[in-house]
Amino acid sequence: METSETDKAGPAGAPTAALRRARAATTACFALNGFVMGMWIVHIPAVERRTGVGHALLGWLLLLLGAGAYAGMRIAGPLTDRFGARLVVPAGAVLCSAAVVLPGLATGAPALGGALLLLGFGNGCLDVAMNTHAVQVERGYGRPVMSAFHAVFSIGGVLAALAGALALGAGRHPAATLGATAVGGLLLALLLTPALLPGEPVPAATPPRATRTRRRTPPRIRTLAALAFLLMLCEGVANDWSALHLRDSLGAPAATAALAYGAFATAMTAGRLLTDRLAARTGPVAVLRYGAALAGAGLALAVAAPAVPVALAGWTLFGAGLSGCVPQLFSAAGHADPGAAGANVSRVAGLGYLGMLAGPAVIGPLTRLVPLGPALLLPVACCAFAALAAPAALRPAPVPDAPASAPGRPVAP
Repeated sequence: METSETDKAGPAGAPTAALRRARAATTACFALNGFVMGMWIVHIPAVERRTGVGHALLGWLLLLLGAGAYAGMRIAGPLTDRFGARLVVPAGAVLCSAAVVLPGLATGAPALGGALLLLGFGNGCLDVAMNTHAVQVERGYGRPVMSAFHAVFSIGGVLAALAGALALGAGRHPAATLGATAVGGLLLALLLTPALLPGEPVPAATPPRATRTRRRTPPRIRTLAALAFLLMLCEGVANDWSALHLRDSLGAPAATAALAYGAFATAMTAGRLLTDRLAARTGPVAVLRYGAALAGAGLALAVAAPAVPVALAGWTLFGAGLSGCVPQLFSAAGHADPGAAGANVSRVAGLGYLGMLAGPAVIGPLTRLVPLGPALLLPVACCAFAALAAPAALRPAPVPDAPASAPGRPVAP
């Protein structure tokens, strides 16, 4: 499949109407994904009580969410390279939206495990496909826009936190709220499909697909994936344990506890709205190094907090620090090889979601040995390591068939 000239930036870098529509559709995809997963996250305490599972068992069940996401990513990456995001993005959106209602219907651990597996699979498919399409849009614009898409994902999470808090405060059944979310997601998936871009042509210098698939993962992609593992482990901790931390460690009610994830997601939004310009001026290494350091300090503050307001401040700093890190990794992976953007994004995102697997898998059982607060010091250590490893992860490297100022690369002021 080839990209028409209407999908490229026009004279003087002005985006065409088709490219603007594609950016709007990509924005809607990220918002939808953030809202759907955010609605699940804020309902975790309610679903935990309804199904009768404890923290430790919930941690193991959340492994299935990550396992499903990893499987979806590994499948969606090559499919996106072969058929284009125009087909794979709507399919992932439909799967993710339809599956979000299932945890609200679960009445026991087995049903909840199956529901999380399906939800994770749909989320994984949508995640890789929409990020690959975002790289394609970024390449068309000729300047960094990836972090803005991830900011919209965070906006979806903030809206979900507010809507979920209102629904929980009104005593709404989880299945009713999640069911309404599913219906809205299905409708949006149908509406955004026509605006998505067709697949990009593979550059002439790119080896045939059959040859590329037999090669080992490039060292640069491995390095990006390793950092994604650590940073998405930290993000997964906020997703799965922030509300429970306020409820169990500080005695906050469910509606108030949901604000912990809201504070985290709000900070992620604000940070990502600034990251594109910040990375262009200071470089991705600085964004990753200082962002990870700030995130570690923020989570340490939340763990030591004596009261709810201080804990909310800590979760806010945690989100602000992490906000610009993962988009840099995804963008670098997608631009490394235009002919295998989906596969490379799936490798980095896939290992990142293994990090999300590792977070619940370790934090849950740790709560049998120590309280939840001290168990959260593990992601603090991950942030410290990521800050130290930033130069090795995002050191300057040539991008095939693109100048030094190509999309996703630092642009000199």
